Amino acid sequence: MVTQTQTLNNNIGFTHEDFAALLDQYDYHFSPGDIVAGTVFSMEQRGALIDIGAKTAAYIPVQELSINRVDDPKEVLQPNETREFFILTDENEDGQLTLSIRRIEYMRAWQRVRQLQEEDATVYSNVFATNRGGALVRVEGLRGFIPGSHISAKDTKEDLVGQDLPLKFLEVDEERNRLVLSHRRALVERKMNGLEVSQVVIGSVRGIKPYGAFIDIGGVSGLLHISEISHDHIDTPHSVFNVNDELKVMIIDLDAERGRISLSTKQLEPEPGDMLKNRDLVFEKAEEMAIKFREKLLAGETEAAKVDPAELEGISAEEEVIIENISSDDVSTVETNDTTGEEELIPTATE
Repeated sequence: MVTQTQTLNNNIGFTHEDFAALLDQYDYHFSPGDIVAGTVFSMEQRGALIDIGAKTAAYIPVQELSINRVDDPKEVLQPNETREFFILTDENEDGQLTLSIRRIEYMRAWQRVRQLQEEDATVYSNVFATNRGGALVRVEGLRGFIPGSHISAKDTKEDLVGQDLPLKFLEVDEERNRLVLSHRRALVERKMNGLEVSQVVIGSVRGIKPYGAFIDIGGVSGLLHISEISHDHIDTPHSVFNVNDELKVMIIDLDAERGRISLSTKQLEPEPGDMLKNRDLVFEKAEEMAIKFREKLLAGETEAAKVDPAELEGISAEEEVIIENISSDDVSTVETNDTTGEEELIPTATE
């Protein structure tokens, strides 16, 4: 008597053992780091089983389903859905691979923020927390850090939570897992669109340091360096200004790339020392002095255009050093990209 199983085997042409051997012969080798296509065929409470063509179904745990927090696999996956998966670990003792979607999203997020940085784009992000060093945001799913020195807002750091801020990229470093942004630079760039060198603006003293005073001009901060307060010598800006003093200042430099505005009252003095002797006169004559400053700038540019390049070729190396030293000493601004003292407070971009 011929059984049904024998009949099926005769029709198929090979046994179950033959089928297993055939699978071994054409088994694909999967390695951690590979990105493969897989189909969801079983959903579980804390993950899902995925068919990627291996002998044993691969597994993706719930914490690897997304760059964002996920509590239920059904938030991300659907039964029979086919998509890409990242092989996270090699086979365990049961021959099962562990997969990740989260890793793919991180790779693409870093690629995207690098592109945004290259384009010098302004991004908007919501502040979800603050720490001693600054504020935390998410950009393309990555956790970003805004140093306190790069937050330009009248609110306290704690009051920023929940607010959407315009931001510029300061540091995008996938290798060190660091994403650092600047709110100040984004505001300065926006504000600069309506500002120009030699323009007189009204501002209030926001803070005073040994090297100068920070002046709030319409929501962004510019530096009035101690060397640009008056033609007369000043020991400390504290002897001239108080916080919340209202001033007229002239813009002498705009640097959108570094996110800085340099200011001066010295250039507005009708006579040297007037900022110390008669501040009201300086503010009264501010626009008039600004016109004279603008005329000097134009005259200087005209003279510079007349200089024969051949004359510059005769400058000795020693003279070049002298010129360079003079330029470097005559500093009237500070870099706003400086995050000294906040370095150890910068969190990683991944959690």
